[in-house]
Amino acid sequence: MFTGIVEETGTIDKIEPSAKSIRLAVRARICGEDLKAGDSLAVNGCCLTAVKLASKSRHKLIQFDLLKETWQRTNLQSVHRGSLVNLERALQANGRLGGHFVTGHVDGTGQIIRWERSGNDWVLEIAAPAEVMRYIIFKGAVAVDGISLTVAGVGRTSFLIWIIPHTREVTALRERAVGDAVNLEADLLGKYVEQFVKRTRPPPRRAKTDR
Repeated sequence: MFTGIVEETGTIDKIEPSAKSIRLAVRARICGEDLKAGDSLAVNGCCLTAVKLASKSRHKLIQFDLLKETWQRTNLQSVHRGSLVNLERALQANGRLGGHFVTGHVDGTGQIIRWERSGNDWVLEIAAPAEVMRYIIFKGAVAVDGISLTVAGVGRTSFLIWIIPHTREVTALRERAVGDAVNLEADLLGKYVEQFVKRTRPPPRRAKTDR
């Protein structure tokens, strides 16, 4: 479980495709301090398991094995050596929940269709698939590349977010441009409410007919 509060941006060091998986290596500093093999780390909002760690100068080199399914369903397929990725370690039981509950299970990818400065802030508009848009609500929470953000506007096929300068500067958003893909995870609470309502809704009554 994560919170959507990015701890640092890591740098893609290596991508090695194989027959069954993709080995992804990320250079990190803060998140590599107490991480060990078997621990979870959110990379662009995707929960991955660290399989190997090695020291590299002042950084840790963290390696992950990605299934082809993960690779194809996230924007990790578009990263390259030198790309920045958002990193967050798993939430500790005694930690602060600064954002919202984020599982690291990406619901789908969206596409940036607007990314521009407005005064001191930035406006980010993302076109999203229907299976994600159904959970997007005004002033609700959404994870974009693992960042916990508040929805500022909702359209039929896209949603709007205001980004403060600090968020842009400390996350991989500073590398994003119109047309780029972003990982999206809708609010977990909305999914549970939807399923609860579906399962507890009484069956429709049959219309009475005269005999």
